[in-house]
Amino acid sequence: METRSIIYKDSTVTYHLTGKGNPVVLIHGFAEDSNVWKYQTSFLQEHYQLIIPDLPGSGLSPFNPSLSSIDDYAEVIKAILDKEEIINCIIIGHSMGGYITLAIAEKYPQLLTAFALFHSSAFADSEEKKQIRLKAIDFINTNGAATFLKTTTYNLFADPFKTTHPDQIEALIERGQNFTNEALVQYYHAMIHRPDRTAVLKNATIPILFLIGEFDTAIPLQASLQQCHLPARSDINILAYSGHMGLWEETVKANKILLSFLQRSS
Repeated sequence: METRSIIYKDSTVTYHLTGKGNPVVLIHGFAEDSNVWKYQTSFLQEHYQLIIPDLPGSGLSPFNPSLSSIDDYAEVIKAILDKEEIINCIIIGHSMGGYITLAIAEKYPQLLTAFALFHSSAFADSEEKKQIRLKAIDFINTNGAATFLKTTTYNLFADPFKTTHPDQIEALIERGQNFTNEALVQYYHAMIHRPDRTAVLKNATIPILFLIGEFDTAIPLQASLQQCHLPARSDINILAYSGHMGLWEETVKANKILLSFLQRSS
């Protein structure tokens, strides 16, 4: 895997390249970095060129205080694609990465030949969800990012995975020690203020994949299903043993779904 970087708004953004073939971008979610895609990377690199960014404030990309919105992160991804001279691609976004994917699809529809929402949603936050995020911001500011992630990360996984793979969850928590309070708070504000993008789904003519966790408490099953009928071309898959981290909880099934979708959409 090759690591590259660009300068965006006076700050470095790091991304990783591997594989050959049609380009596929993997955008990680909140309190994650490019490493969260490790099981997908090892599988999909045999078939596609993968571009895997560390969003500003995550992984090897330092926090950039000049950014404030999901649209800002979308522009970061666009800048990477411009640097790589990629004129069309498929994007797979996990959680907050799905919000960014939708922002790209709205602003640069010609760039995408298909996209996937992996435990993600086109709906804006409800007032209840906004309040939950604001309470999380208060907790982070009081107790720190590391303590926050230690108390919340286990909730992202369904019970079977918690029982059988506690070491993997602990490794994710340990990786979370690298996040600053400022980065997590910036992400939360960006998510709180993002607009409803169901129109992006309604207007899309390209294939859209939905990967949904049966036990996802962050993007609940029923809420996810309410958006799946909106696109003209929906590919809907429910991971029956997953919470919010199906890319780890049901890796083999998720990878097969992703590969099949990519092959049909490339």
